[in-house]
Amino acid sequence: MKPFFYKLLKLDEKASKRLALEHPPQAIEFFFKLISHSCDSWYWLVGLVALWILSKPSGKEIAVTFSFVLGFLAIVVLLIKYFFKRARPEGDWGQIYRINDPHSFPSGHAARAMAIVIISISFFSGWAVLLILVWALLVGYSRVALKVHYLSDVLVGFLFGAVFAFASLSVFNVLIDNFPKIARFLFHGF
Repeated sequence: MKPFFYKLLKLDEKASKRLALEHPPQAIEFFFKLISHSCDSWYWLVGLVALWILSKPSGKEIAVTFSFVLGFLAIVVLLIKYFFKRARPEGDWGQIYRINDPHSFPSGHAARAMAIVIISISFFSGWAVLLILVWALLVGYSRVALKVHYLSDVLVGFLFGAVFAFASLSVFNVLIDNFPKIARFLFHGF
């Protein structure tokens, strides 16, 4: 079993190297760095808190739903990363990720991006969801292109994020139905 596993890892490394950007034009590199950072958890946290504070009930519902799923997703992905402890690929970019989160499997950015797509289906129209899906795929590619993740980290992250989002939304809906006073506060504020 181990030789097969090691062969898969070697194939993954080769595929990831082929997808990585080697000395791209500055504009292309900047674009992928921007896309990659657009899915950083702290930006989403700040944005969702701001949305909850500044919006009416429909915006508060969006903020609370996204926060519930993405918050628990972050915890679970972190636990999985510490279980597998797969080192990130060699690279120069992304020191903040390499220092604060040295493990690469699965990609939290890919999981978060795909969870955002799944949650978005509940709130937005088809075109908006399609644009969010394109963004999510670009986030995943950027993580490999910038050598912060291997291809398998991203693919498993996408799959895990989608499954986790579907399951979390079901749990969230049950909780909201069973705790209407809390739901009223979360969706309407003070």
